Amino acid sequence: MTATAPNGDKEVQVKGSHRTPACRSCGSAALVPVLSLGRTPLANALRGEDELAKPEPTFPLDLAFCPRCTLLQITETVPPSDLFRDYVYFSSFSETMLRHAADLAASVTARRGLGPKSLVVEAASNDGYLLKNYKAAGVQVLGVEPARNIARVAVEKHGVPTREEFFDAKFAARLVAEGRRADVFHAHNVLAHVPDLNGFVAGVRTILKTGGLAVIEAPYVKDMLDHCEFDTIYHEHLSYFSLTALDRCFRRHGLVIADVERVPIHGGSLRLFAIPLECVNGVPPRVSALLAEEAAWGVDTERPYLAFAAKVNQLRASLRMLLSNLKAAGLKVAAYGASAKGSTLLNFCGIGPETIDFVVDRSTVKQGKYTPGTHLRIYSPDKLLEVQPDFTLLLTWNFADEILRQQEEYRRRGGRFIVPVPMPRVA
Repeated sequence: MTATAPNGDKEVQVKGSHRTPACRSCGSAALVPVLSLGRTPLANALRGEDELAKPEPTFPLDLAFCPRCTLLQITETVPPSDLFRDYVYFSSFSETMLRHAADLAASVTARRGLGPKSLVVEAASNDGYLLKNYKAAGVQVLGVEPARNIARVAVEKHGVPTREEFFDAKFAARLVAEGRRADVFHAHNVLAHVPDLNGFVAGVRTILKTGGLAVIEAPYVKDMLDHCEFDTIYHEHLSYFSLTALDRCFRRHGLVIADVERVPIHGGSLRLFAIPLECVNGVPPRVSALLAEEAAWGVDTERPYLAFAAKVNQLRASLRMLLSNLKAAGLKVAAYGASAKGSTLLNFCGIGPETIDFVVDRSTVKQGKYTPGTHLRIYSPDKLLEVQPDFTLLLTWNFADEILRQQEEYRRRGGRFIVPVPMPRVA
């Protein structure tokens, strides 16, 4: 297809991107449009200084609802190889993520009685932030990570064996042919990224041993709706899951969700514990209870999704007004977090260099580059103390507690943070 540059006067030929005509899960063509965030650049496509004058492709970012299976999804698919082969998100830069991973690995190891003969496989294993905990406990591990730059860090820094591949049914079959079947399979914040949702879930069933367990985390659509987390919508996130949508998809591929937990990570996520269909009878109590709760709030109707869209537009208007008033008063405003969600927020709200002076981020991989579309320079967080802006827009609000602790000195000197969701507020 042809993508349009942000200034609208040049076109960039982009191969492979396409609009999806049917539901990614059940194949229904009766998708209901919910929200359009316009055309945006790829959220993690940071720019080098030498690239700023070059055309920057943008793509439609439109959200739709499937009444048949309840899956909320975007309608544009950008090839995964364009998104994930060279990636800038490293899980280990977040203390919250490291604690989350260590606690989960310790719990699963104890509950499943894992030992030296056990194998734990993780899809989209990033830099080994999770699997290194199993390895330290003497459990065999295998990471599957398509981003070559990140896979190298997992191997070289953490000693986590990692295959540079996209996980799907075919790759799972290859691992089984090699004699590798998982006692535990992990997939954290990856299911939403998968164009072939059915192929991925079929691969989970293939890789599991008899009696094996899949532990899967994905942002929860109800939290997104309730907290107006529209900035979690970007081209990497193709799907936005309710338990109802996941349950229907998993059962098609011989898996049953044996238990479910709601966890606070990433603004609110579901943690699923899935096992082969033949290993369970009936619907487990906690799963049944959450499915009933979803039916009560209208998971299979358009109503909650259209109400969400109205709140998103209200948020944009409120945030633009707040920032406009601050600039009119002569105050300096920066932003914290060169994140994918930050890219969505800035581009959808039309917030750029006229409002934000610069962005800071802890990731050394991002420092020195520029944000997609808005072209804001990214610095180390030390820049906040050097410049002492009056306000800092917290784009990585999902790590707000961690960041506010880290920035105690900036706040002691009078700096204040603006948390943009669910509605803009000053912290």
